[in-house]
Amino acid sequence: MNKFAEIAPQSRIRSVAIVDDHPLYSDALAAALSLVFPQCKVERSQTLSAAIKLVEGGFSPDLVMFDLKLPDVSGISGFQRMRAALPDTPILVISSLTSVQVVHALMEEGAAGYLPKDASAQVLRAALQDIGAGRKSLPPGYRPTAAQPEDPCQFSMQHPRLAELTPQQRRIMRLICAGKPNKQIAYELSLAEATVKAHITALLRRLGVKNRTQAAVLIEGAQGAAGATADDADAQAFLSH
Repeated sequence: MNKFAEIAPQSRIRSVAIVDDHPLYSDALAAALSLVFPQCKVERSQTLSAAIKLVEGGFSPDLVMFDLKLPDVSGISGFQRMRAALPDTPILVISSLTSVQVVHALMEEGAAGYLPKDASAQVLRAALQDIGAGRKSLPPGYRPTAAQPEDPCQFSMQHPRLAELTPQQRRIMRLICAGKPNKQIAYELSLAEATVKAHITALLRRLGVKNRTQAAVLIEGAQGAAGATADDADAQAFLSH
């Protein structure tokens, strides 16, 4: 266990909030942290509301270790609320969900890292090293999602809700999947930015999602539907909230 102590002492981590509803796992994380950062203060919460209350009470951690599946959370919204409460604090997401789609969505939302719950002590140590040094941390072997197909008409072949998009909305959806901001989309399609925003609002409503990230995840899921696994289905259900 002393191998944890090898992390450089100049690490910026002096206090940590663990948000996890499994006491045994939370205890294990706290024990590991005490070896990695001997002087660090650790506070634990079993729900998102308790964690928010802790922050509102004056606790300002240098790191949050956050479980995605909490009793008072639906989908990705729990992370988003935690991120809003501590916008300048790195959040290491720890979850049993290991889908690339989930990892991609969380990193897009500003997570400092993502760690599977079955990760080894060595992987945990490496993640803490990275985040303690101000770097991002991703699971071993993680690769960003592949580029989306250029032909927006392919969308209608994959998912019934995608078939309902107008040609213009499909073009905009393709550019959203390419990571283009509204201003760039407006430029490339020779539209007013307000018109682009109106199209995006309409297509999000038609797809039944709340934001651009969820829309992109829906497209990714549709493109890979033929080879979808149970983990992919779980990820889709999780991200649809």
